[in-house]
Amino acid sequence: MRKTENNYAFIDGQNIYKGIKDLEWTLDWKKFRVYLKEKYNIAVAYIFLGFIPENQKLYQYLKQDGFILRFRPVTYGKGIIKGNVDANLILQAMIDLKNYDGAVIVSSDGDFYPLVEHLIKKGKLKRILCPSHKKCSSLLKKLAHDKIDSLETLNKLLSEKRIGPPHF
Repeated sequence: MRKTENNYAFIDGQNIYKGIKDLEWTLDWKKFRVYLKEKYNIAVAYIFLGFIPENQKLYQYLKQDGFILRFRPVTYGKGIIKGNVDANLILQAMIDLKNYDGAVIVSSDGDFYPLVEHLIKKGKLKRILCPSHKKCSSLLKKLAHDKIDSLETLNKLLSEKRIGPPHF
């Protein structure tokens, strides 16, 4: 009997939101959670977000869809809201390192290079999921070229069709 893998997903919420938006479709987070479970055996899926009090309905939907939310205070400047969740995502991946068989990093951000490098050395990197292969960091492509998947071709499978508050 084959043991089911116990994998965790670490999702850079803003990176995925912007990347999918650039592809001109909207991610259905509930479908995405199911996809993560079925495709990568994801038992625990964290989303890292900047906390905005007005987004309580969104946060509730994401929790109902099966995600664990990790927040960081946002900063406001020049009309831009910044969450800067990279350090939080990296720290959580390291805190949980002994709890999972493999990690799926959901981002195209090169700031995750040291984490990805460490996960590869430990034999713990399952995949990197980026919104678009074209916009994925060249650092990540060089380091983990054979372990990168793109969401850009999955719009029919993962696009939002539900009625109600938008997911992001």
